[in-house]
Amino acid sequence: MRILLAILALLASATPGLAATDYAVPNLTTGALPWGVVVTLVLAYLVVIWGERHELKKSIPVLIGAGVIWAIVAVVYGMQNDEHLLAVMEAGFDHSTIEIGQLTFFLVTAMTFVVTLQERNVFEMVRYKMLDAGLSQRAIFWATGASAFLLSPFLDNLTTALALVSVVLAVGTATRDVKFVSLSSINLVVAANAGGAFSPFGDITTLMVWQSGKVEFFEFYSIFLPSLVNWLVPALIMSFAVKSSEAQVYNAPVTMKRGAWTMIALFVFTLFLAVSAHVMLNLPPVIGMTTGLGLLMLYGYFLQHREHGEYEAPVLPDGVDSELRAVLERDFKPKFKPFDPMISIKNLEWDTLLFFYGILMAVAGVAQLGFLVEVSRVMYGDFGPTLTNTFVGVLSAIVDNIPVMSAVLSMDPSMVHGQWMLVTLTAGVGGSLLSVGSAAGVALMGAAKMPNASGRMVSVYTFMSHLKWTWAVALGYAGSIWVHTLIHVMQ
Repeated sequence: MRILLAILALLASATPGLAATDYAVPNLTTGALPWGVVVTLVLAYLVVIWGERHELKKSIPVLIGAGVIWAIVAVVYGMQNDEHLLAVMEAGFDHSTIEIGQLTFFLVTAMTFVVTLQERNVFEMVRYKMLDAGLSQRAIFWATGASAFLLSPFLDNLTTALALVSVVLAVGTATRDVKFVSLSSINLVVAANAGGAFSPFGDITTLMVWQSGKVEFFEFYSIFLPSLVNWLVPALIMSFAVKSSEAQVYNAPVTMKRGAWTMIALFVFTLFLAVSAHVMLNLPPVIGMTTGLGLLMLYGYFLQHREHGEYEAPVLPDGVDSELRAVLERDFKPKFKPFDPMISIKNLEWDTLLFFYGILMAVAGVAQLGFLVEVSRVMYGDFGPTLTNTFVGVLSAIVDNIPVMSAVLSMDPSMVHGQWMLVTLTAGVGGSLLSVGSAAGVALMGAAKMPNASGRMVSVYTFMSHLKWTWAVALGYAGSIWVHTLIHVMQ
């Protein structure tokens, strides 16, 4: 009843919101105070970089920075003594919150499915099957790269790279081939980023573009060929440095847990619901995703109860004290716990999700004062969209592609459709130029480790090992842009 009354109270107090598109963002960039939002954003990002070495969660500085930025925005708007401008600010904040909230819940659902598939040993089965095929090292190099390219459109590039690097490490450790692991890791990063670029589900930036309405769902697949070129060019070059000898690897058998195939089917059906909601019902894709999440949790409810019946409490010998017996039986936890969908949600990368929310809200605050309008006028007006969109990809290798794409969408430059497809491509694949340019690269720098001569685990995929082959990745990047210009109308 309390919940019902609260909902009725909110509905009664609600007033029709102002659409952000109905009110142009004013230019309030003059003066020292407005520039405080730019300084705050830069400081927040510098703290994120510093925090990576000091184990500070990256979400902390951006969440605080977003709050400070919007406080400054509110003060600047309030100083104008204009009721209409205050309405513009409120509409801008509401618009940003709605869009970012939809993206966040979309990601929560997608990541929950990925964590669930991991728990059901789906990715372990992929590793087992690939190692069991008896391929050579060069064949495994190509097989893992191709798998990353084909899986990342449905999974995020981070999960894809981490799932397949276990295959690479198993082969590299058995053959003591450090170079193979390093080259295969670069190949995984490039392939995962390239595969994610031609699908709305493959990367956060492509999801942002789709949600914004700049590119329709099926139009993403028109950049399949440029994405393929982006991966194939460096992969072909690096493959000549990989041995063609057969890899003998111990491969322990793996069995997927009960319900794994049903959950895979539910994941595919959930993606179908998201697309259908947007294409057929003109609803945000997030409603299809959250519906699928509900179906997963419903299936998990029945699966959990079924698996509970398969676990028995420990058989305790006679003579055990009754109080001790009660404690042991009550607190008994089986080695393999029954499935619980809420545990999957608990195990999400919440730091990444909160970072995503914070950085987008911070960029939205900067845009609300008109800074990005001025940047757009200079970059897209003076340098042209093709050069600027190419630079966006290079910038995303240095700065996270999420704030870069958020800034482009906030600028909303006047471009032909082919240019929106180009910036979608470059923001997705540009991060492959450096190991720190994408989530997949950063993750593999921590995961791709092998024992050295003394048995100590050391990283074999590093910033410098990737940098040695950046020239090959750059050739693929340039080739993908060239192929894209041949396919799409750019003016």
